[in-house]
Amino acid sequence: MENLSGIPVSVIIPLYNVEKYIGEALDSLLAQTFKNFEVIVVDDCSTDSSCAIVENYKEKFNGRLTLFHMEENTGSGAMPRNKGLYLSRGEYVTF
Repeated sequence: MENLSGIPVSVIIPLYNVEKYIGEALDSLLAQTFKNFEVIVVDDCSTDSSCAIVENYKEKFNGRLTLFHMEENTGSGAMPRNKGLYLSRGEYVTF
């Protein structure tokens, strides 16, 4: 596992029932030449296989991918984004 202290960029992804698209999004992040970033995926109580797909990507990110689960569905991307901000360690944040 990589040392995450001093990470310059945090990528926050709110997640809700996007099993058709989340793999493509994570593949896009893996294809970046800049590797010094963390990815925080915040699940808003998905009912499909989105979380399982994210779990399958954890090893590929070498400790730079975190999956957090909200306790209940918030009905909006705002609360998951805010939770991601709270969990982020990057100097810069993108969604």
